[in-house]
Amino acid sequence: MTEASKSQHGWSDQLPSDRSWKPRPGMSREARSSEQDRAAGGRHRRVVVLEGDKRATGSIALRVYRRTRRIRAYLRWSEQGRTREQYVGEVSGPSRTTNLADAWMMARAAGLVRDEALPAGSKASSTAVRAVMTANKGRDTGPERRLRSLLYHRGVRYRVNVRPIPDLRRTADLVFQKARVAVFVDGCYWHGCPDHYRPATKRSQFWQDKIQRNIARDADTNRRLREQGWTVVRIWEHEEPNEAVEKVMKVLAS
Repeated sequence: MTEASKSQHGWSDQLPSDRSWKPRPGMSREARSSEQDRAAGGRHRRVVVLEGDKRATGSIALRVYRRTRRIRAYLRWSEQGRTREQYVGEVSGPSRTTNLADAWMMARAAGLVRDEALPAGSKASSTAVRAVMTANKGRDTGPERRLRSLLYHRGVRYRVNVRPIPDLRRTADLVFQKARVAVFVDGCYWHGCPDHYRPATKRSQFWQDKIQRNIARDADTNRRLREQGWTVVRIWEHEEPNEAVEKVMKVLAS
């Protein structure tokens, strides 16, 4: 086959790198689900509509098509106990994260998935806002539980949801009392994540003021704890769990 013919048929000279399509080794089912949530823009954006107005939660599978040495994306879901899938298209980004996000965009553009509908009587302005509100909990969030589990399996022990300094009304998600390390797992919306925070469109000034107060309180917490000899570690909920663990371990080892 000539070079012109290869180009016309989408051929590539080399196989894509593993990091562009393979999942991280040893990822738990929960970690993979969180990866899909991040790529889709939230679990509420992974809805596959089935016959009879039934719903399923979709996921994207990436595979290398060795004949052309390109990455193909498939939408997968479970229906009546069987795994179904639908070809979405080819992706060519440098990382798995990028390719998953691109595949979800293509699936949505093709009408293969849609956002979860707001339930009757919901006061939320959108499914995205409702998802944020539903996920907002003061403690034991999914990212917190994943971080705790991974640290525990690394042999690290800690206290959960306590004040590092008893007379200071600031509660950390994980506290390493002897090492004087306080870990906070911050939600992207409520703590103003620079990558994922999107201002509300309704009552926008009210919510922006609230987020700014949270950001100011976080900075004040950091300052107060450091003045008392504590090291503060802040982890965004979107961070990959294994990378978050390594961040904590590095601080504990220093």
